[in-house]
Amino acid sequence: MQPLQFTMNINYHHYLNFINEKLKNFFESQEPYIFCHKGCSLCCKNSQFPYSQIEIQYLKEGIAKLEDKLRSEIQLKIKKIIEKKKNYKGKNFRYDCPFLINNECTIYEHRGILCRAFGLMTHHENGKVKVPFCCYKGLNYSNVMNLQKKTISVRKFKKLATDKEPLGFNISYVSLTHEDFEEEFNLKFGEKKPLIDWFID
Repeated sequence: MQPLQFTMNINYHHYLNFINEKLKNFFESQEPYIFCHKGCSLCCKNSQFPYSQIEIQYLKEGIAKLEDKLRSEIQLKIKKIIEKKKNYKGKNFRYDCPFLINNECTIYEHRGILCRAFGLMTHHENGKVKVPFCCYKGLNYSNVMNLQKKTISVRKFKKLATDKEPLGFNISYVSLTHEDFEEEFNLKFGEKKPLIDWFID
């Protein structure tokens, strides 16, 4: 009989394969509105990066595969962020992801769930959609969004002459780590907290 931890890891891989395939199709359907590219790292900066326990375990597998020099550089960044957080007096401490080096993710294959979904328009249960914040920086969905009204511009959409409509998807972090997925893939996401908090002793 396989140990529980081994089984959880295998099941998490199955879950990631499922999610990755779904997200791949979503991104392809939104191709006219997506401007993500290598070196663009806005989504990796000035945030809190929620991570569940199973995600952090998988991320640490990626860390273990890094070269010693790169791992040491990341550990130093983590230490500096933790020190800043200790001295931070306000709420909602934000920081740049410590795994971002030269505007590239060093643990890309082991990145978190939210990182995989970021860039798409999110559909919420209240019927509203939310564009990624990079839209306001001239990136994803900016070519079809009316920024003043915060709605999709019919005029801009028609001007693009594409049959791919701008759509929102049920891909919030809460949705992607819902208990339904735990039941379907026989896993537990476990405790959830900001990325940096997992490295505080």
